[in-house]
Amino acid sequence: MPARLVPRLFMDKFFTPPIKSDENGRALYAPYALRKIEATLVNKGFKEVAVVPPEKLKDVIDEKTKILGLSVHDPLGIDPVSTKLCMIFGGGPSWTALFFEELGDLVYELKKRYNFKVVVGGPAAWELIKERPDWIDVLFIGEAEHSLPEVVENLLNGNQVPKIVYGKDAKLDEIPPIINPARLGEVQITRGCPRGCAFCSITPETFRSIPLEVIKKEVEINLKGGWNRVEFITDDLMLYGSYKLRVNHDALTKLYSEIMKMKVDGIWFPHISASPVKESPKTIKAISEIAHYSFDRADAPVVGLETGSERIFIKYMRAKSFPYEPREWRDVIIDATSIMNDNYIFPCYTMTIGYFDETEEDVEYSIKLVQDIIDHQFIAWIFPLPVIPMATSRISKNPFPNLKRMPKNYWDLLYISWSYNLKITRKLIPTLTGGIKNKIINKLTNLMIDKIFNNIEWIFYQLRETKGLSSLNYSGLNLNNIIGIIKSITWLFKLSFKPL
Repeated sequence: MPARLVPRLFMDKFFTPPIKSDENGRALYAPYALRKIEATLVNKGFKEVAVVPPEKLKDVIDEKTKILGLSVHDPLGIDPVSTKLCMIFGGGPSWTALFFEELGDLVYELKKRYNFKVVVGGPAAWELIKERPDWIDVLFIGEAEHSLPEVVENLLNGNQVPKIVYGKDAKLDEIPPIINPARLGEVQITRGCPRGCAFCSITPETFRSIPLEVIKKEVEINLKGGWNRVEFITDDLMLYGSYKLRVNHDALTKLYSEIMKMKVDGIWFPHISASPVKESPKTIKAISEIAHYSFDRADAPVVGLETGSERIFIKYMRAKSFPYEPREWRDVIIDATSIMNDNYIFPCYTMTIGYFDETEEDVEYSIKLVQDIIDHQFIAWIFPLPVIPMATSRISKNPFPNLKRMPKNYWDLLYISWSYNLKITRKLIPTLTGGIKNKIINKLTNLMIDKIFNNIEWIFYQLRETKGLSSLNYSGLNLNNIIGIIKSITWLFKLSFKPL
């Protein structure tokens, strides 16, 4: 949400605390993508490679530094979640945008002092294609394993390098295993996605399944680094080992079995698609049993719900329903959600709303699909997000969403979805707070959460009633100061006991 609504103290202490580092300023664990860059460069013979947290840069960079690489996730604050939250809370830059601006100021000063080159890449480097800061020498878009070593070599030798470099997709034998621990025990099992949705930056011809031996090596590295859990990185778990989008039951069950044999605490995954779940319920059942999922130990991956409109579905994401037809999408979602719930997988459904040609009738179909999920009382969360025209997607020329461009009944969809999200979360509160043994504190905590949820629902109700215009009520609110910190704590306490 807008940075002005979250005090800096809260960000530094709770949401973005410093990453632990050793005496030389090197990160003890780091985002998986940076660990892949590290492994790629070391594998190509570059000896002096260090992964350093942002807050340690000024201590580590010196006259020996030749190249600084930065990985960015949402540098301008325009990804779907940032766009939605900033839009419904009155606008303004997100914390990710402000953090990037602060980092840029630091890098600019260090660069003037030590005269090194700067390469910026990462999952949201596309945001900087049209707004590239002057202190960036090379903006790197795409996969790094094949093309980045050549860029680094040329920069070290003083050769000219294009301002924007598009990395070629790496072959499996060009992707080395990580050599130091990744945060959360992250390990990549697939790369790319063959479905080819128009709103996504991942092109369909790039899909690869990582060999099991490489996955096990990376799990071992993370275990040695103290991460006993495993977090698979994948755009769709069910595509591991697949051929032509068909589920490979044996490959998936072998993957889970082999990793669990390594004495890990458990396996979790971030993404799964509904269609292969419906296609192979036996696979979902098997991996749930192998990983020991339960109500208290469930997984909650992101699942693309996208739309209930067959017209929008066919135009922008036709292959998403395969092996089923687009007209069967509603049944795919209902059946897949049931299968996942039966096996302690609770989906976080995301929807893409606001295509330039999307009508209120299209949104009504989406509302109907969401209502079908609600009527079945599934454990699922639904997040209708503005569709973002990423520069590397097929809809890059589409306009960015804003209050005026969103279909008027988007706000109805938003309210219906969030009302159900809060209801489901309330249902899980006893499990989430079960570790609080003191009965009085436990009861008080549950009461506070319930009251706060009531007020959150009221915010979405107002957005629905005003067709989003109530968001402007927050445009002048600034909590990112000393008085704001006091107000935030006071309001949180008040919200726990009385309505807004």
